[in-house]
Amino acid sequence: MVNLNRREFLNLVAGGAAAMISSSGCDTELVRSGDIAKRPNIIFIMADDHAAQAMSCYGSKINRTPNLDRLAKQGMLFENCFCTNSICAPSRAVILTGKYSHINGVINNKLTFDGTQQTFPKLLQKAGYQTAVIGKWHLRSEPTGFDHYDILIGSWGQGEYFDPLFSINGQERRTTGYVTDIITDKCLEWLKKQKSDKPFCLMYQHKAPHRAWEPDERHAKMYDGIDIPEPTTFNDDYETRSDAARQQEMTIEHHLTPSDLKVKPPEELPGEERRDWDKKGIHGEYWSPSVNLWGQPLKKWKYQQYIKDYLRCIASIDDNVGRLLDYLDQAGLTESTIVIYTSDQGFYLGEHGWFDKRFMYEESLRMPLLVRYPREIKAGSVNGDIVLNLDFAPTLLDFASVANSADMQGRSFRKLLQGSTPENWRTSMYYHYYEYPGWHAVKRHYGVRTNRYKLIHFYYDIDAWELYDLHKDPNELNNVYDNPAYKSVLRQLKDELNRLRRQYGDSDELTRAFLED
Repeated sequence: MVNLNRREFLNLVAGGAAAMISSSGCDTELVRSGDIAKRPNIIFIMADDHAAQAMSCYGSKINRTPNLDRLAKQGMLFENCFCTNSICAPSRAVILTGKYSHINGVINNKLTFDGTQQTFPKLLQKAGYQTAVIGKWHLRSEPTGFDHYDILIGSWGQGEYFDPLFSINGQERRTTGYVTDIITDKCLEWLKKQKSDKPFCLMYQHKAPHRAWEPDERHAKMYDGIDIPEPTTFNDDYETRSDAARQQEMTIEHHLTPSDLKVKPPEELPGEERRDWDKKGIHGEYWSPSVNLWGQPLKKWKYQQYIKDYLRCIASIDDNVGRLLDYLDQAGLTESTIVIYTSDQGFYLGEHGWFDKRFMYEESLRMPLLVRYPREIKAGSVNGDIVLNLDFAPTLLDFASVANSADMQGRSFRKLLQGSTPENWRTSMYYHYYEYPGWHAVKRHYGVRTNRYKLIHFYYDIDAWELYDLHKDPNELNNVYDNPAYKSVLRQLKDELNRLRRQYGDSDELTRAFLED
């Protein structure tokens, strides 16, 4: 095995990246001059852990999001936008750099983002854009490439829901109020200060609806007295899957805590009874608020507590996105501004009995993506092509008439936004998740997804494969890896997986070198 430290590893893969596809084919030292006068403003709105299935424009059956729907009605909704590594910091690093996790160096939430590498905000700033990031950063290093930053700090970079602490261009300051409102206030304040003769790029990034799902007072009673319907896979038994699905630690039944569920011990509870209240349930369950609540009723009760708080946080985001859209209308900026709404990855809302993300299964792989730009995007349009968070940087640079960095591995989807699909657009995508051992005990895995099939390889302390036919089995309940009828499909998918790994410079050897450093 090659013995490399992390820096040597990065240098090695970066050298390989230079030979990879530069998606635009542009000279990175040049700024295209043709449309500079028409360069759009850019507002990139990103929530944290916002599942597409919790947006009414994506067909949600459990909540309404009228302001996000407004973006969908006035722009384009993407049905198949996927992340390359379903976890917070890695996805953010991919979005900034247009490079896979093993290239940009942030494979998990524990590592620090190297801010000296090229990012799309740096390139926009160099091309004359006014740049800012406000809200959640979560990359451990100081933001670079921004004229202004105002980011949440504390709680391992997550920040708090109430009275949060910010770093404002390096100066710490606590702000009184609710985090979703505060971030929006700060964004509006910054926007109102911008010079009209220079385009701007604002990364407007919410903490919500990240765990522990704390709603504001305005929405705290929303859904009271209502039973939210459970997803059809709520009681999935993982029968045909590998041990990876059974050995995770992210079940609603067993792994939500009293803090998650907003339950405090009864006042003046005697010592022995308090110990009983705090410990695992007497019936072999994990925590329960009562010795009389266990089994399926306990699981259902926990789901209601969890999902209602999650949706309450979403309602606050939707209200605040509406505030920003209203400002753009009032300021006459709507026609000249690209507005993007997305999340750093998907999330489980009780599907398969889970919360959290990480797996390559659909609910956490899929990202919501709405894009509005009246000059180029037909209102109410929908796109079904495969796009990735890897593509965000090249796309925004394309709209700004700025050439890509040579090491970016994504590709501009501007033509998709204009209503046409290039003949050579991707029909498959590559995924790699690394954070194990770690939170929620999801095994390391990589895989390939096409328009119809998904092949996943779990590795590290197991060696297991899963194959799903998404047309016949959209809920991914039936692993057909050992089904002889899929022998030819399996061979093609393994060939495609190997091809994508070569294309993006990933390999078992390089992964081991990185993880063992």
